[in-house]
Amino acid sequence: MRSMRLTAGLVGAIAVIAIAGSGLFSDSVQARTAEEIEAKVDKAYDHLYKEAPEARSLIGQANGVLVVPEVVEGGFFIGAEYGEGALQVNGETTGYYSLTSASFGFQFGGQKKDVFLLFMEKAALESFRASKNWKAGIDASVAIIKVGAGGSIDTAKVNEPVVGFVVGRAGLMGGVSLEGSKITELDR
Repeated sequence: MRSMRLTAGLVGAIAVIAIAGSGLFSDSVQARTAEEIEAKVDKAYDHLYKEAPEARSLIGQANGVLVVPEVVEGGFFIGAEYGEGALQVNGETTGYYSLTSASFGFQFGGQKKDVFLLFMEKAALESFRASKNWKAGIDASVAIIKVGAGGSIDTAKVNEPVVGFVVGRAGLMGGVSLEGSKITELDR
């Protein structure tokens, strides 16, 4: 039993060293100012609209949108992700948040992605804003929207209270889950 804990600790330490040394996360994991977050949010919107032009109308229908640009994800059997973003209501930023999660299993490497959570129902937005540590899948389910050829949106899930887009550097990502991700308000 002790050797299993020692092995798990060693694997975790190796993962942290490998990820930190990769350069992938060099400036992404550091705390950002409000101005830096705003600039990254604008770039994330541009990237999303380039990949899925129809997302613009869906975002226009949302009561609020949490945009977490450049979420850094990496792992070596033990994975973690972190990012900082902004909640926007009626196009205006109303708060800043961090997104964190951890995972276990076969995984190796790292990536950056932009995460968009659209609060389609007012009650879902109010519940999110009232929570200190909101967890996807516990406080609310997040229906990930799939995008088809030419940027068309799968409309089957757009009526859910909270929907999301995940955009990687190579485009929209499928097969992604935000379940278990913890979102915490930041003091900016």
